[in-house]
Amino acid sequence: MVGGGRGAFIGAVHRFATRLDDHMELVAGALSASEENAQASGAELGLAPDRSYASFEEMAKREAARPDGIEAVVIVTPNHLHAPVAKAFLQAGIDIICDKPLSATGADAEELVGLTRKTGLVFAVTLNNTGYAMVRQAKEMVAAGELGKLRVVHATYIQDWLTLPIERDGQKQAEWRTDPARAGSSACLADIGVHAHSLAGFVTSLDLAEVAADLTTFVPGRRLDDNAHVLLRYHGGAKGVLLASQVAPGNANALSLKIYGEKGGLEWFGETPELLRFTPYGEPSRTLVRGGPGNTSAAMRVTRMPAGHPEGYIEGFANLYRDAVSLIRSRRAGLPPDPSALASVPTVHEGARGIRFIEAAVASSRANGNWATVASGGG
Repeated sequence: MVGGGRGAFIGAVHRFATRLDDHMELVAGALSASEENAQASGAELGLAPDRSYASFEEMAKREAARPDGIEAVVIVTPNHLHAPVAKAFLQAGIDIICDKPLSATGADAEELVGLTRKTGLVFAVTLNNTGYAMVRQAKEMVAAGELGKLRVVHATYIQDWLTLPIERDGQKQAEWRTDPARAGSSACLADIGVHAHSLAGFVTSLDLAEVAADLTTFVPGRRLDDNAHVLLRYHGGAKGVLLASQVAPGNANALSLKIYGEKGGLEWFGETPELLRFTPYGEPSRTLVRGGPGNTSAAMRVTRMPAGHPEGYIEGFANLYRDAVSLIRSRRAGLPPDPSALASVPTVHEGARGIRFIEAAVASSRANGNWATVASGGG
């Protein structure tokens, strides 16, 4: 693991997820930019002193040279370090599992796409909301044509934790997320908007063509946006709206996706992730429950507990990790990948699509909301 030392929220989440299925063991880390904190964090997690590194460059070099070196690296640093860390480990021949967003710039994202293609390594991006059982059910239902031709997509991610300028008080998570040098060109979209974007793309398989965006910084003195309203146009004619805000009091983590087609609609809410609302047109709405009747094979494949025994955030992360591990094991063994895992894991290509979306939205907002084309990529 690179990043994720003491006091880092997301590092602990990733470690929980890696342990849930007992497929991974943490054996090495460059856990902090501070050598003292890196060593202390490594000691707390039981790492051998000689595998608790002061820098990711040293870690990549030394682990690649060890006969028992790491098989994959998990990257949970601030955004601006994702690309240089990933590049170092790709060049060392080590598979990648990287937190979102893929990078801070489009140029870095495209470089990582090219390097991944050149090396043939696995590069998973932890757009973790694609791991929920009922999200995977929704994807399977859309693909099966149960909604008919898609018309409307609403993706929303609303929080309130940046309502006050807490970054000025030294709040670690807020401080780097609102810093252009470390977060990139957007705060709100890079932190949570990219999740709403990936969720919509994963479930619908629609290809985004254009965006018209209004990004706003409501908190005086804040250096990046804390609110985003984005209109979406998809290839094929579907239209959408993406709303993201971190200054909406009363909302802790309100992620939702609503999809409407010619034959019906689906609605999923991240705060009640085990439920999927399905409404065939002209019929009563029905609530599908994870582990219950009507689950598709995609949902059952990632269901651990019987219905009524709650599963949630960590399990969604763990589902993604389990599939990423499957792809890494297949690659290392020279075997064909499991098709279900291959279809479920967001890769460097999905990560790059998220960066293209962010850059198009920023360009549109700077042009007073004019429509901006979302760049196409090679994957």
